[in-house]
Amino acid sequence: MNELDKKKVVEHNDLITSVAKMDKVPLKIFELAVSCIDTENPPKDNIIYLSKKELFAFFDVSDNGKHTRFKQAVEKMQKQAYFEVKEKKDKGFKFRSIVPIPTVTWNDYSDEVEIFFNPYIMPYLIELKQNFTQYALSDVMELNSKYSIILYKWLCMYYNQYDHYNAKGGRRNDQLEFYRNPSIYMQELRSLTDTVDEYKKFANFETRVLKQPIEEINAHTHFNVTYEKIKKGRTIDSIQFHIEKKKIARNENYKEEQQDEDYLKGKQQKEEQQQKLFAQAMANPYTRMLNETMLLFPQDLMNIETMANLQRFVYPLYDELKEKQGIEGVKTHMSYVSAKQELYSKSKQNISFYLKKSVTSYLESIKIKENLRSSNN
Repeated sequence: MNELDKKKVVEHNDLITSVAKMDKVPLKIFELAVSCIDTENPPKDNIIYLSKKELFAFFDVSDNGKHTRFKQAVEKMQKQAYFEVKEKKDKGFKFRSIVPIPTVTWNDYSDEVEIFFNPYIMPYLIELKQNFTQYALSDVMELNSKYSIILYKWLCMYYNQYDHYNAKGGRRNDQLEFYRNPSIYMQELRSLTDTVDEYKKFANFETRVLKQPIEEINAHTHFNVTYEKIKKGRTIDSIQFHIEKKKIARNENYKEEQQDEDYLKGKQQKEEQQQKLFAQAMANPYTRMLNETMLLFPQDLMNIETMANLQRFVYPLYDELKEKQGIEGVKTHMSYVSAKQELYSKSKQNISFYLKKSVTSYLESIKIKENLRSSNN
């Protein structure tokens, strides 16, 4: 589980507050799959690959039992599991039911499992600029009930805002206190935990949805949480939570508050740099030349990462070739590569890597010839 310990889950807050119509195992598989998405370079065709070893980490049974439980979990995920997402719009709310992972593909002779995300779930998982929550996958993996996972994510959503605004400013003290001590009406809590028609007696609800999940959260995550019941007359009107973050050694996988700040800062800087390189690439004459020689296609021109990589890694090599053989030498090289280019799989090797490899090899051959001529002279 060492690799899993390092993973983070990032989801839009509308997904955090949605109703998860599934039990803990499909929910955990979904969280694991989300943690494997590179948010800065989203998977093409909405497909990611996991190992069976990672997935089977959920199933505390014999090896044969793991295969059976995995198959059952996948069947549930496709036939029964979905999110009820509620989005605030100008005139009210918009509701959407989404089956998050409609297709899972695997076989009995390899370790790889292919997971296909529903395109409708992707906006809640990638290119998130605001209103998102990040948390450690390892925290979720240690929780043993659906309610623990749902509550933990909801608590993270609020405490992360407290962390951010407490460090950066921009919120009043009373707002900060609310983020650290959030409250929720009972009706909303029942909706969030999908218990509107379950545990009608509050004592049963409190045991299953509050007490036991909070004990798990306190035992297995980086939060210490308590709660109090707020009454309106004789009725429990709402629940107020009080969240504290455990002090964690700096050499552990959790990196305290700074980890989240570093992540956001690094992500912003990378995006700004990518946009700058993309703009330079689109204005670079080499881009037009590659397009004319059919080495670049419309989908490549629209891919920010591809174009940024060309500007950063490939075009400087074309400049070097231009110095040696002039612009016609660059054109000749591109035409040769276009005519002779090998088939390649874009899932493993993109066009920028392919072109870099081609021009690097060509420059090396030029240097060898130059050295031979020098030695002969």
